[in-house]
Amino acid sequence: PRALVVSETRRVLASMRADLSAGNEIDPASAAGRVRESIAALARPSLRRVINATGVVLHTNLGRAPSVAFTALEGYSNLEYDLARGRRGKRDVHVSGLIERLCGKPGIAVNNNAAAVLLVLHELARGAEVIVSRGELIEIGDGFRIPDIMSASGAILREVGTTNRTHLDDYRAAINDRTRLIMRVHPSNFHVEGFTSKPGLRELAALARERKLPLYEDLGSGCIAELSSFGIDEPRVSESLEAGVNLVSFSGDKLLGGPQAGLIAGDADLVARVRRNPLFRALRLDKLITQALETTLRCMLFEQWEKIPALRMIRISAEEIRERALRVQQQVPDLEIVAGKSVAGGGSTPEQSLPTWLLAISGDAVETERRLRSQGVIGRIENGRVLLDLRTVSPDEEAKLVATLKKH
Repeated sequence: PRALVVSETRRVLASMRADLSAGNEIDPASAAGRVRESIAALARPSLRRVINATGVVLHTNLGRAPSVAFTALEGYSNLEYDLARGRRGKRDVHVSGLIERLCGKPGIAVNNNAAAVLLVLHELARGAEVIVSRGELIEIGDGFRIPDIMSASGAILREVGTTNRTHLDDYRAAINDRTRLIMRVHPSNFHVEGFTSKPGLRELAALARERKLPLYEDLGSGCIAELSSFGIDEPRVSESLEAGVNLVSFSGDKLLGGPQAGLIAGDADLVARVRRNPLFRALRLDKLITQALETTLRCMLFEQWEKIPALRMIRISAEEIRERALRVQQQVPDLEIVAGKSVAGGGSTPEQSLPTWLLAISGDAVETERRLRSQGVIGRIENGRVLLDLRTVSPDEEAKLVATLKKH
């Protein structure tokens, strides 16, 4: 379109003028070529599929949990229409029943776990105090801090205990007429060892019941499936609710293995209150995420682990990975196979790893990594070599990986 050409020409000329003003040399004859390059770049999708060969299953920079395969609905849908009754319905019915069956308590979903935390605090503790252990005032990626979210929600932070030790009596002593909520935050992305102590969930839940206060836990990673036998030891949502926690929130795109979402489950009256909050509409899921989350939850309910890529990757054995690595090595003989470790990633399971076998590439590691990355293959560099972990490479990506390695 002419308007686009004019707009990009102006951008290029403005950039060249800025370079000239800064004392840099410019080539006026290059202007036309730069405009063509700019327009060509706009015509290419910015978001594209890459091969994650890092061994980090929930790689935050690569979109965390890879998507469950589903056919996106085209045209219209019954997003907010009750087909049985022929009248308006609610969009969360597509996932709420599945959440309840998986967690054992009613549930809803919003667009991410930060939104879930904001929504819960805004509804249950706006203008009042929330008691949190000082050792749980966490910061995760991209500057997400619990104190900042609490401030934005209108709740007032009441810290108790110390960085490494918080006792039940610390919570008890902090409760006053302004207290509306006791909050527990699971430190998903770090681990404190040594002289540490904190009350168990059942103890904290008993105190909350005694003082007629709700207990809310931000679980972060949100493990629903049993993964401890595969090397991932994270608290499960159902265990927290069974221990007496009144409300739990967690991410959809971490150990659930679904799309970005924030799930909230717990006591029916509290879930209903949170759902009625005006912010719920501002934070609700769109139809594509609703469909992706519904598909993931259904696969989880029927234990179809192989259909949830993140869980399939976590559950695969090191021996299976070695067999796949040998197949790749047969096609690219220059590769070496070495033992290594994969991690769950995504701000979950710190200091826990999964045994794996890696494809190692010798040579200039920085240049090799750059060339592979330019072809959409993302690996990692360790000890001067590029390493590729097939744990996070889908079987349908192996042919492309081999073709890329042969070019290298």
